[in-house]
Amino acid sequence: MPCLPGRSGCRRSAPLAPAAGRRPARRLLERPQDRPESVTLPAPRTLLELEQDVSRDLELVAHPRAPWLAAKTADGAPVLDALVIGAGQCGIAVAHALKRDKVDNLLVIDRATYGREGPWVTYGRMKALRSLKDQTGPDLRLPSLTYQAWHEASFGTENWARMRWIPKELWNDYLLWFRRVTGIPVRNGVAAGAISPIATDDGLPALRIETSDGAMFARKVVLATGQEGIGGWWMPPQIAALPRTFRAHTNEMIDFAALRDKVVAVLGAGASAFDNAAVALEHGAAEVHLFCRRAEPMVVQPYRWLTFAGFLRHMGEMPDEWRWRFMSYILGLREGFAQDHYDRVIRHANFHMHVGREWEAARVEGGRVVLTTPAGPFVADYCIAGTGVRMDPRLCPELTHCADNIARWQDRYTPPPEEANERLGQYPYLNADSAFLERRPGETPWIGDIHLFGIGTTMSFGPSGSSINAMSISAPRVAAGVTRGLFEADLPRLYADLRSYGQKQVEIDPARLLHAAAPA
Repeated sequence: MPCLPGRSGCRRSAPLAPAAGRRPARRLLERPQDRPESVTLPAPRTLLELEQDVSRDLELVAHPRAPWLAAKTADGAPVLDALVIGAGQCGIAVAHALKRDKVDNLLVIDRATYGREGPWVTYGRMKALRSLKDQTGPDLRLPSLTYQAWHEASFGTENWARMRWIPKELWNDYLLWFRRVTGIPVRNGVAAGAISPIATDDGLPALRIETSDGAMFARKVVLATGQEGIGGWWMPPQIAALPRTFRAHTNEMIDFAALRDKVVAVLGAGASAFDNAAVALEHGAAEVHLFCRRAEPMVVQPYRWLTFAGFLRHMGEMPDEWRWRFMSYILGLREGFAQDHYDRVIRHANFHMHVGREWEAARVEGGRVVLTTPAGPFVADYCIAGTGVRMDPRLCPELTHCADNIARWQDRYTPPPEEANERLGQYPYLNADSAFLERRPGETPWIGDIHLFGIGTTMSFGPSGSSINAMSISAPRVAAGVTRGLFEADLPRLYADLRSYGQKQVEIDPARLLHAAAPA
């Protein structure tokens, strides 16, 4: 946990230098090639000092400060300007961006209890984040809000310099700190349900959201539910048909202790598949066999290549043919596993990796699972599917009333035969503001007030809705889509406000005015 002010045993920085002085700086080099010689980092500080800097920095960049939204009601009940569903890293990032644009009448809800939002302390079985440690995220480029600033204030600059990757539990702690110091209102333990259209009492379009806490009303909704935002976790039907006592998906809570002395088969060769294989090995599995459908495992990480401003900012503005071409190639490669993932499993002599060997069928026989593969049958005690998600809005309770009318890529673009991919055609085809578009115009126009910020945005904007490396660009874009819609709907009111605006900035002395004489 972070070092909090007043907690015994916490590291403290040296006393502050006099105001006229300058805080000393020390050079921190993890390795000579890691940082240029000219880079220096600040000396250790306390978390309390950092939080004071956050408050000051937010105040310094608060322009424009003027409130511009008016309170709304529906049947007399208050209406939020924005409801963000999901309080993980994407949800708090877009909420932070909205607050900086003076959308203060907002709420973030999450079905998870406090501290268990997202994968970090639930089904995420990696030891550390896969993103480089100095990449920025929900801070939106405010230095005092970066993970590095929080880590150095909590554990010291030397600790930061020694650390190679960010431990996932510390990232979770950072996100909780972030939402506290930025004042993001979050209500945990609230599950969202069906969204439907309503109107405010003054006739503006709005949305009704059924929740486990009762109905909520909002002018805009942002779906920031991560991997599940526009579909659900998927496993091959032959594996899903097995009794649950014999199989699980990597996103499920698995009793790994029960797999001790068992033969475990893992399908998939992505990072999550390796993570689950590693945990099974670390819990004493007799053997763990990882099956890769490719003849050669994927060892290139295309997301490293695309992490530059041009791609992250502008891919969503490109013609459909280029968006499809880039993203179908990248998603066709799949996200590769890192060296650390491989090292974590390969150190175990009882780990085995099979390539070019998919699971064609599966059955239970004699209390074990028999997998049919191109190389013959394979027998295991338990199967884990690391097979990702599929896009299907019908699986999302929030989209019950509109799922069949959400435009998909296959509805709007036909790729050349060599680029055809039925799975990718299921991704939603999103508007420039990340809102849903209609397959059949006019049937559900209200879905234009539902904005997606999750993995489902990938085909339209690139890996912007679930990646830390894109967050500083993608979260403000989603927020801008929300504020544009709010502004457009308010144009008549704002014009009336302008016409009635009469705040004087100068007091004129009438006695000093010379009036022209009327013509004779």
